[in-house]
Amino acid sequence: MLITTTENIPGKNYEIIGEVFGLTTNSKNVVRNIGAGLKNIVGGEIKAYTEMQEESRELAIQRLKENAKNMGADAIVMMRFDSGSIGTDMQSVAAYGTAVKFINNSPL
Repeated sequence: MLITTTENIPGKNYEIIGEVFGLTTNSKNVVRNIGAGLKNIVGGEIKAYTEMQEESRELAIQRLKENAKNMGADAIVMMRFDSGSIGTDMQSVAAYGTAVKFINNSPL
């Protein structure tokens, strides 16, 4: 499944099918949360949360692709991410875009 953040796919004609989404909410375990809290005191990257963000983005993209495939799409254009925190230890990520179906304009 082709995914692009641009509006147009060079050399392709397509029709719009509709909006597609991939959503996930993740949290880390208590031990990692304690470690992250300690790291917050001294500063620096909190790797457990960086890993959680990466995992969340990948899962959101997988779900986005599944949603588009179920709609019969060939590609997704204008893909974007949105994220936010829920409480102090949960991260929500939404991947969204427009599902499109390629149109074959070649002569018969």
